[in-house]
Amino acid sequence: MNFWVSRTLAKVIFLATLASAGQAMAAAQQPSGNVKSTHGAWSIICDTPAGATSEQCVMMQNVVAEDRPEMGLSVVVLRTADNKAEILRVLAPLGVLLPNGLGLNVDGKDIGRAYFVRCFQDGCYAEVILEKPLLDTLKSGKAATFIVFQTPEEGIGIPVDLKGFADGFNALP
Repeated sequence: MNFWVSRTLAKVIFLATLASAGQAMAAAQQPSGNVKSTHGAWSIICDTPAGATSEQCVMMQNVVAEDRPEMGLSVVVLRTADNKAEILRVLAPLGVLLPNGLGLNVDGKDIGRAYFVRCFQDGCYAEVILEKPLLDTLKSGKAATFIVFQTPEEGIGIPVDLKGFADGFNALP
């Protein structure tokens, strides 16, 4: 399964998504916009960004490592503006080791790693296209663990509940 994103594609995706809304949501750990629905551990949040002509929605979950309260992630799923692709974007805190990327395990199975594509004041983003094999894995899975690194040897696993992922994804406008 390809869990990597090219730089050009990442740039296109980044420009086509809710960068400012995602930053505000993750920084405050409280989403801006309106919660339209909740599906298990996932919320559908919609907002009309400045300059946009229509409401844009994301499915998201904010999580924190059990033993490291300073190590939180915002996990966001969204559709591109042209409705041709879905994106999985994860915002990790500053201080993570960028070259090691972001690891993903689902139900104990190693899925792979994604590169961080950009950092802002509130953290660093890793994102991938949700191709069918990865999407099916997330829909059918029970628990995911995203792994960030502070040193090459020290991976920190952050659990993400997949309960409601399939229903939330299907409800995403």
